[in-house]
Amino acid sequence: MATVALSSIAKAFGTTKVLGGVDLDIADGEFLTLVGPSGCGKSTLIRIIAGLEQQDSGSVAIGGNGVDYLRPHERRVAMVFQSYALYPHMSVRANIALPLMMARLKLWQRLPLLRLLSGQRRKAMAGIMTDVDAVAAQLQLGHLLDRKPAQLSGGQRQRVALGRAMVRSPDVFLMDEPLSNLDAKLRVHMRTELAELHKRLGATFIYVTHDQVEAMTMSDRVAMMDSGAILQLGTPSQLYEKPASLKVAQFIGSPAINLLPATVGTAGRLELFGRPMALAVARAAGQAVTLGIRAEALTLVHGEPAGAGRAWFSARLRRKENLGSEYILHFDLAGRDAAGVTMRASPAIAAGVNEAAEVTLGFDEAASHIFDADGDRLEPRGQGSLRASVVPLRA
Repeated sequence: MATVALSSIAKAFGTTKVLGGVDLDIADGEFLTLVGPSGCGKSTLIRIIAGLEQQDSGSVAIGGNGVDYLRPHERRVAMVFQSYALYPHMSVRANIALPLMMARLKLWQRLPLLRLLSGQRRKAMAGIMTDVDAVAAQLQLGHLLDRKPAQLSGGQRQRVALGRAMVRSPDVFLMDEPLSNLDAKLRVHMRTELAELHKRLGATFIYVTHDQVEAMTMSDRVAMMDSGAILQLGTPSQLYEKPASLKVAQFIGSPAINLLPATVGTAGRLELFGRPMALAVARAAGQAVTLGIRAEALTLVHGEPAGAGRAWFSARLRRKENLGSEYILHFDLAGRDAAGVTMRASPAIAAGVNEAAEVTLGFDEAASHIFDADGDRLEPRGQGSLRASVVPLRA
């Protein structure tokens, strides 16, 4: 069983605390992504699992067995790096075969002259090449086996790095931002390849990235990290639809979540720009809270919507971003000091809004995310009674 269990992992470099007691259990065959901003500790954590860094305290178990005192090659893990780490003077075939040669051949069988005298080496090399060919076929690298890394594209080099990891048949694959050096189109393609590879192998994947799109599209679960701690662990949908904190809400989602200042009024009801809402929280009147509204939750409305469960405010269009199938509309809030907001819109809707035009934006209050002054999530009272009732502006 290729489960991975991390217990109270702590690490500091000098006086800089990088990890502060991380606990994490990863199931056999799971695709788990560690995501977060640069410097949050995710790469250090995966290097500790690999054995490339030694934690200051805590323990790592793989398959139910402690591995804290095992060397990297003894942990039955394979790591794919951001830089590919291919040997430029060796062919693709030799790069993929190298881990098996180190594992299956004795030292003297790898020496330039003595290896020619060994019949056992020839037999072992035949088995190694059979395994290399099988992996190359899986990754569609068969026609590239005699090329050098300099003759390959970025995506092909990444597949070679994956092949070198796969050929060892590890219990756990560790990937440290493997797609960050690729262009945008190739990253999309490689995301699909990695997800399909995970399904075929059924192995445990632990993936590190700062790109929340990669985390959302490939993972079974996502661990959002910041300042050496896991802020939230759950499925991609859970992190997007119910972020546990303001930091998680701001990091997950593209475009970034809209944040609007609100206050708690009488009976705990929220007030947005001085107008009462149907939403209510268990907080004293006068406290400041933050409303988070996803870009797709906003809609253009006629006039001033009325009724429970609807909220609205005035805004002025600043610019449009044409993404082909949709537009991202950027608005300034009319007469407000708050930051602007973004909204997803179809091309037909976007065509009906002119720059500098003042419009009314509305949203279903049930789609709101509420955070207190410390950035922690607040659950509204009676949210289930709210209804989506904003009428969109017709094109």
